[in-house]
Amino acid sequence: MSSALPIVGAVSTPSTDSTRFLISDLCAELESYLEPDQIHEVYRAYLFGAEAHEGQTRQTGEPYIYHPLAVARTMGEMRMDHKAIVAAILHDVMEDTATSKERIRTEFGTEVAELVDGVSKLTHLQFRTKAEAQAENFRKMMLAITQDIRVILIKLADRLHNMRTLGVMRPDKRRRIAGETLEIYAPIAQRLGMNKIRRELEQLGFAAKHPLRFAVLEQAVLRARGHRREPMQKIESAITNRMESSGLEARIMGREKGLYSIYRKMQEKRHSFKELVDVFAVRIVVTDVDTCYRALGVVHNLYKPVPGRFKDYIAIPKSNGYQSLHTVLFGPHGSPIEVQIRSAEMDRVAESGIAAHWQYKAGPDLAMTAQSRARDWLKDVLEIQNSVGSSIEFLENVKIDLFPDEVYTFTPMGEIMVLPRGATPIDFAYAVHSDVGNRCVAAKVDRQLAPLSARLQSGQTVEIVTAKGARPNPAWLSFVITGRARSGIRHSLKTLQTDEAMVLGRRLMERALSTLSQSLGQISPVRLNQVLDEMKLPDIDSLLVEIGLGNRMATLVARQLVGQDPAEETDRLCDGTGSPLSVKGTEGLVVNYGRCCHPIPGDPVIGLLSAGRGLVVHRENCRNVAEQRGRADRTVALEWSSEPGAEFAVSVRAQTANRRGALAEMASVIADHGSNIEHITFNERDGHSTAMTFTITVRDRHHLAQIIRSLRRLNDVLRVQRARG
Repeated sequence: MSSALPIVGAVSTPSTDSTRFLISDLCAELESYLEPDQIHEVYRAYLFGAEAHEGQTRQTGEPYIYHPLAVARTMGEMRMDHKAIVAAILHDVMEDTATSKERIRTEFGTEVAELVDGVSKLTHLQFRTKAEAQAENFRKMMLAITQDIRVILIKLADRLHNMRTLGVMRPDKRRRIAGETLEIYAPIAQRLGMNKIRRELEQLGFAAKHPLRFAVLEQAVLRARGHRREPMQKIESAITNRMESSGLEARIMGREKGLYSIYRKMQEKRHSFKELVDVFAVRIVVTDVDTCYRALGVVHNLYKPVPGRFKDYIAIPKSNGYQSLHTVLFGPHGSPIEVQIRSAEMDRVAESGIAAHWQYKAGPDLAMTAQSRARDWLKDVLEIQNSVGSSIEFLENVKIDLFPDEVYTFTPMGEIMVLPRGATPIDFAYAVHSDVGNRCVAAKVDRQLAPLSARLQSGQTVEIVTAKGARPNPAWLSFVITGRARSGIRHSLKTLQTDEAMVLGRRLMERALSTLSQSLGQISPVRLNQVLDEMKLPDIDSLLVEIGLGNRMATLVARQLVGQDPAEETDRLCDGTGSPLSVKGTEGLVVNYGRCCHPIPGDPVIGLLSAGRGLVVHRENCRNVAEQRGRADRTVALEWSSEPGAEFAVSVRAQTANRRGALAEMASVIADHGSNIEHITFNERDGHSTAMTFTITVRDRHHLAQIIRSLRRLNDVLRVQRARG
């Protein structure tokens, strides 16, 4: 490397910074905690990066090397190790210059090369859409984080400097970057407990995305600050005096809620600015945990606490490692005051999160708690990655998982499970283990059976009831809220659907071949591989899945396999030797039953192959079958199994006298026959009668006939019959 390169700052260039930060300033800051040889390595990385970026400028007009130097400065303020700072200086050389990963590995070692690669975007791959490219880059970064958590620290420092210099961008690009920052990077910083960076990202992102709202809210806070200055000073002084008289050493300061936090709370709670009570608060920092609780007693003696507003995050820390006591007091003139009490170590971790692991080696307990909790979250991220199909789905699930509000629930053994607010027993089950979620059949909340869609509250004990052979219900996706549960359900359903599609595809394939006097075992491997190559499918299992899902027609594939022209006229599958396919109601996800006609055992039925859904069973007289009846490639002759293994939904229309209790009598009769009412709609109602449609479950036509006969015997029932498809 050439050592004749100029020191950054020697050239006067336009900048958004009031003073230029030089490499000499960075080295001087690093001297407070790094060894001389480590600082020399950082300086060597600067020379390497300056040469690699030579001739490149940012949109501000300044030399490009200013940006990685600013990122390294933020990393230095976090007291990161020298390899992370070297990687921060080099974080753009792979993406924006011709420098290869191998070159970085040779110059600075494997650890630095992997960090730089983790931050670099996937610029060499082609994507169909910009959204797909962004999602895939995000997935790559998150997977790199699971290997080395310093990747996200570099990325957050990189994003922070980009946000500080966002003013030179076009308005549309500025809003897009600000939106991405507020939706992804600020929540990640919060999830990792890095509140100092999170607050600045939110402030800058809010100002760039909603400049008018930001300005209005900023003025409102300035006015409120002026009105509250004197009362807050009196409150702080009163607390200080009471602490001193109690012999407690404490640092007391005012805290102001961030503008974006205020804005979000106003939106969520539907409150005006004047209705918010926690814009200003008092923070008390003491020496240790014991003093935190003693200080709580002091302030509760000074001002009365507001009932139900005390939170103990020391005994039960937040998922990002945050610890503190929160209480709300009735202050002078009855105005509420929020008070936070924490130790000095807790305060450092609250500001720095996982970065405190590198900052404060002398008192690692709390810092390591934040580190371990971050790693627990990243383990969940890795599990989500292993369960999802596309990068866009992965991004959606991780964004779902970045909830700031939490509930604290317990297992029957007393273990604390931290979940997002609004979580359900299904979310709880998947948080315990994916196998527990997949086999969940019921849940007990505080020893009482509860719906699987119930919203859990802090302090509840949740017990999950599992059963061998149980599987996730697709309806769960409508109410679960954690990314881990959502991805686990989808992954399990996809696996089940693939297995079931393969079984159905084999049945359809064998049946189609039998009409041609062949079987799958009689097809030569050479011919089979030739057909698979033509279809661009890797193996016979993939072909059977495609047939089972309705994406390929078994009759056409059968003709290809035996060497006939698929375009020739095909016969109906029930002709000749083709016998009807048997269905019994337990086939799973790839055999569906038409909601238009509600077929039940005993009805003459026919199957329609639907792309992506598999086989849809209809009654033969269903109006939706009429259009497809002539298409041999889409229709499948069906018959009911002699022993159906499920209950089937069916619609019944009834007209009753408009009398109180008529509906209850009908529901009682239906229940007495072992049937369940799934849905009721009221079609017409006047002064004399009411027309309604029930969707009930039955075993077969005989069971349905028994229910209808019993309903007709009721005095208030004027007419009842099965609804037509």
